Amino acid sequence: MAISLNTIKGPIDEELKVFESRFREAMRSPVPLLDKITFYIVRRKGKQVRPMFVFLAAKACGAITDATYTAASLVELLHTATLVHDDVVDDSYERRGFFSINALWKNKIAVLVGDYLFSQGMLLALRNKQYQLLEIVSDAVKAMSEGELLQIEKARRLDIEEGVYYEIIRQKTASLIAAACSAGAASATSDQEQVERMRLFGEKIGIAFQIRDDLFDFGTDDVGKPLGIDIKEKKMTLPLIYALRQASRPDRNRIINTIRRHSDKPDRVQEVVQFVRNSGGLEYARSAMQDYRSQAFELLQAFPDSPARQSLADLVTFVTERKK
Repeated sequence: MAISLNTIKGPIDEELKVFESRFREAMRSPVPLLDKITFYIVRRKGKQVRPMFVFLAAKACGAITDATYTAASLVELLHTATLVHDDVVDDSYERRGFFSINALWKNKIAVLVGDYLFSQGMLLALRNKQYQLLEIVSDAVKAMSEGELLQIEKARRLDIEEGVYYEIIRQKTASLIAAACSAGAASATSDQEQVERMRLFGEKIGIAFQIRDDLFDFGTDDVGKPLGIDIKEKKMTLPLIYALRQASRPDRNRIINTIRRHSDKPDRVQEVVQFVRNSGGLEYARSAMQDYRSQAFELLQAFPDSPARQSLADLVTFVTERKK
């Protein structure tokens, strides 16, 4: 039976309700336009997986404290800021089925809203004198920027090796989940070994999470029709990197040429999708995802058995088995 998010939230259900009101308060502004936009953001919030990691990590390491609420708000504010800026960079007009901020209020306002959310997050940590939390999350934002720039640089040449791919997703995706876990741990314990172990746990699951995302693009038995979005955007994902590595030089050149010159043509994108599926790329990526997932489970075993630890294990299963 599939694990539901409601079941996972069990040990932190009350804390998440308190967090929602605190987070709403952290977004408020005396500027009417800004307050209207932040209200819109709060109303269309996603699954809030990152705050869940913060609270569960804190409970697995000890107990939820006031600093845990600061950590969760800080992580969610900075995560939301990066999403608002990403939509501007990607020229995207939709997020989670709603219009993006730049679609409704244009790019200039969206960039300023993202800046406001970044500064609110930093001020929240500073006002509460939570310097370690600020350092943890600031390091993650720096890594996300570096990962994005590294991906842009490599996308131009379409020659990403597996090691570079892992460095990109470690920075781009895994760094914030790692920060959520380590910030949660740091809010509950002064044991730096536990904080580092929880950071590593978050990094492993963040990498597994991204590989799962890669698989969606090619369609699988449980997902359905391939999307091909990453191919259209010339993103080198793990299934594609593996397929190109296995291919003969003529096939490799043909596929790279297709991605470089014809990624706007649906029939040519589907040709690349089929090439990857026939090469065993999906099986290879799935195996890598399971390996990182196993490493995450192993790191969890070092923490005392508790409902929070079980929910973290269930969250690992949820993010690697999700259908969308």
